[in-house]
Amino acid sequence: MTNSSRGVLAASFVAGKAALPAAKRFTHEVLTAWAATSILADAERLTGEFVSEVGDVPFEIVWDHQGDTVQIEVRQRADDDRAPAAPATPVATWGITFTGTQRTTWARLELPEPLPLPGDDDRDDEPTVRGPGWLGYLADASDLLAGTLDPDMVPALIAQIVVPRLATWCAVYTADAGGGGDQSLAYLWHADESKIDTLREQLAAAAIPSADDLRPRPISLAAWQSLAFPLVAKGRSLGVMCLGRGGRFPDDIAQLAEDLARRAALAMDNARLYAQQADANRALQRSLLPPGVPAVTPGLDYSVVYEPAGETNEVGGDFYDLFATRDGTWRFAIGDVCGTGPEAAAVTGLARHTLRLLAREEYDVAAVVSRLNRAILEEGERARFLTLLHGEITRTDAGLELSLISAGHPEALRLRPTGVVDAVVTAQSLLGVFPEAEFEAEKVFLAPGDVLLGVTDGVTERRSGSRLLDDEGGLGKLLAECVDLSARAVAERIHRAVQDFAIEPSADDLAILVLRAEWPDPAVP
Repeated sequence: MTNSSRGVLAASFVAGKAALPAAKRFTHEVLTAWAATSILADAERLTGEFVSEVGDVPFEIVWDHQGDTVQIEVRQRADDDRAPAAPATPVATWGITFTGTQRTTWARLELPEPLPLPGDDDRDDEPTVRGPGWLGYLADASDLLAGTLDPDMVPALIAQIVVPRLATWCAVYTADAGGGGDQSLAYLWHADESKIDTLREQLAAAAIPSADDLRPRPISLAAWQSLAFPLVAKGRSLGVMCLGRGGRFPDDIAQLAEDLARRAALAMDNARLYAQQADANRALQRSLLPPGVPAVTPGLDYSVVYEPAGETNEVGGDFYDLFATRDGTWRFAIGDVCGTGPEAAAVTGLARHTLRLLAREEYDVAAVVSRLNRAILEEGERARFLTLLHGEITRTDAGLELSLISAGHPEALRLRPTGVVDAVVTAQSLLGVFPEAEFEAEKVFLAPGDVLLGVTDGVTERRSGSRLLDDEGGLGKLLAECVDLSARAVAERIHRAVQDFAIEPSADDLAILVLRAEWPDPAVP
């Protein structure tokens, strides 16, 4: 038995009622793509057994084609060391592996004797592609290709779908994204893994048709009947899919490969567009973050956690800032713009830059917030309402004096060294709604050891079923457990509690700002 991997496909799943059918569907698509339908029933039963043992935690399924066996791995966070029961489905071998906090349950299914590779002889009695089995193959291939938005994964999927069902080997070349006309080998797979290096050398010396050639073209390659199929989507040439067999390509197989190439090109184009949009959004998100925070803050210990939701590929509306205005004085802000995307990003950028500009012009906190409210309203239809906690910190010999305004923001909490937690500021009107709104700053004092916590609603409204994290003062109870911790430790504990509150990943951005008063160092002016 050989354990060399000839193909790996993986997918992640969120716990819930839909997890089991989704996992079985993934298994069906993988085994169909690998032309291993003879063991499909056993593979789906085994998937069901393993997934039913997972519990209410996210998990990952990895299928590994090892030549004469296929191996399933179900990976999850190891909350305990319990051992699941042995699978009822007949398997070659199975086991459990622990790596750090991850538990992997795995099993191998033996494949029947392999069929002759496509083209091993010159038989003309190939099954017609018009049969229902081939239609199902195309449908499953489309589902697999649509299941990834990683542009580096699509070429690998294409090759593993094609081999050995349509060809003995498959090489996927991708065109230069910059439109320069160059193309490079992105993925190569052969049904006999030992021949990949030799094939790679042959392909390096071969004349591969240009990605701009829109028709299937033969490739001159010793000992192989080879065809190159263009990968074209929406009028753009994305590369070529090269297939090789020992015998000739029947017309039906060539037509099927051409159809598959069109579907693969669409998947590749979607993945590229998604990746480009994700890169643009990440760049925009970075531009909305502060250029830096003060390196030295005598008497003030602070920490910030910022986490965009990310799953929807949208720019979030949460932001924070902390900057010095003069010796011993700092300004801070934590806010949340309604919505996501470019409109929210525009208001976020307006808010952060306005706060800095007006603070350095020495406007007090109330004047800054009032002017920001007017600036947002002047955006007209592009305006989005904004919640904001903004304040000025002044260092004194006895601690930190704060001048604060909460404009519709989740309440700021103060933790005393005794473990007492209290809300320190009254919510006023949120920004971008009422032109006549007036704001008045409130005074708060932090003695050494006191902690001020500000968060966005990604923390307070973290949901688990019908419960919210801040129900019945949940955030205050978490903060009360943070006595004697540094600002960084407080921020990390709150962040971890948000992550652990629900199984599902958060659908909202979050920002956490922690300010802690310390005894000033006499050596620091």
